[in-house]
Amino acid sequence: MIKAEIFKELESIVGKEDLLTDKEDRICYSYDATALKFLPDAILFPENAGEISRILKIANREKIPVFPRGAGSGFSGGSLPVTGGIVIATSKMDLIIELDSENLTVVVEPGVVTERLQKFVESRGLFYPPDPASLKFSTIGGNIAECSGGPRAVKYGVTKDYVLGLEVVLPTGEILSTGVKTAKSVAGYDLTKLMVGSEGTLGIITKAILKLIPLPETKNTLLVLFKSIENAAVAVTNIIKEKIIPSTLEFMDKSTIKCIEEHLKLGLPEETGALLLIEVDGFKEAVEIQKNKIAEICRNLNPIDIKIAADPKEQEKLWEARRAVSPAVGKLSPSKINEDITVPRSRIPEMLRRIYKIADDFKLNIVCFGHAGDGNIHVNIMTDRENKDEMERVEEAVKRLFSETLELEGTISGEHGIGLTKAPYLKMELGETAYKTMKNIKELFDPNNIMNPGKMFL
Repeated sequence: MIKAEIFKELESIVGKEDLLTDKEDRICYSYDATALKFLPDAILFPENAGEISRILKIANREKIPVFPRGAGSGFSGGSLPVTGGIVIATSKMDLIIELDSENLTVVVEPGVVTERLQKFVESRGLFYPPDPASLKFSTIGGNIAECSGGPRAVKYGVTKDYVLGLEVVLPTGEILSTGVKTAKSVAGYDLTKLMVGSEGTLGIITKAILKLIPLPETKNTLLVLFKSIENAAVAVTNIIKEKIIPSTLEFMDKSTIKCIEEHLKLGLPEETGALLLIEVDGFKEAVEIQKNKIAEICRNLNPIDIKIAADPKEQEKLWEARRAVSPAVGKLSPSKINEDITVPRSRIPEMLRRIYKIADDFKLNIVCFGHAGDGNIHVNIMTDRENKDEMERVEEAVKRLFSETLELEGTISGEHGIGLTKAPYLKMELGETAYKTMKNIKELFDPNNIMNPGKMFL
């Protein structure tokens, strides 16, 4: 329990309105997209790095756990207040501070919603590519903490590829500035990259310098239906072999397609075993050439159908199926376990065969879709968390899923992070030496283990 006098100290920093302690308020900040729940003791809404610094000095002195929180949209429990303590919500820190169109950079606070930033820079002919599925509500601070990805990662990379510098408040209350606005710098250790993907375990991000690129002139979209996932995977490989890098290259398996068809009645043929949603962008002439070449590659694999968008309205129509995945799949069961393994893209067919074998062996319903261009498979285990027997089988299935992913030279998390839910498996991927080294770094930054405890490391 936090003492009354400590609450008074915290109130003097943020004000009475920005310190929430009523139970109904605390419940609102007790969960994230995992549906797991842990009740914090208080929620604070600071407005700048100085206020966060003062809060963390008190928390470090009193050894009070602190949990940074953006929009709470994470799938690995990264923002959950597992030991009570203080949630620091960054929603009031939502300024786009500076746009430098000459040097292609933008400086933002952590509470800026991703889609808002994208629209802001696009209105000025610039482009911020990272596009997590949660972009309409997830924040830049959370994206950086998790190193978010998204469909465009195949061509443009992930969040870490666009972070040039950060302002971070350390667990001791010190304010650290990392990185520069220049395109290159080798002055010492790269503390910026260390912070990106650290999941709030090393400090709280209060400002970010982000790299921008010119907005592509145009884009076009293709929807390709195949009878088998094998043919779809060969199409992916052949597209990349032809030196074409689409801006997005999404896939869905037969189970996902069936869910979408039942949900939207799009008229997808019953024999469809896999679907590719492919988008190319760039200069108009290049997009036209790439679009036609991709269609030719797919035709050589006997697709059921190829739909090519004629205009932006048709592009949106083709994306309808992809955007319907989550609500459609959600109808299959009361809850789901969503894993985001990634393997070399050439091994997607083998990984999917292993996933379906796991589903059979453990008598589970598993639905797969994801980012074929970078090998990122979203493995959705449809279950009921209240069914104890089934959840025991789910746990064993997840262990085997991760083991077989690593056997195929993959990773247990492509974009969701480790957080709480994957912490038991981190050492499986890293090995003893890397795991211990990371724990030592955590202890150096956070000697009293107040910053997002219970995440990543057991």
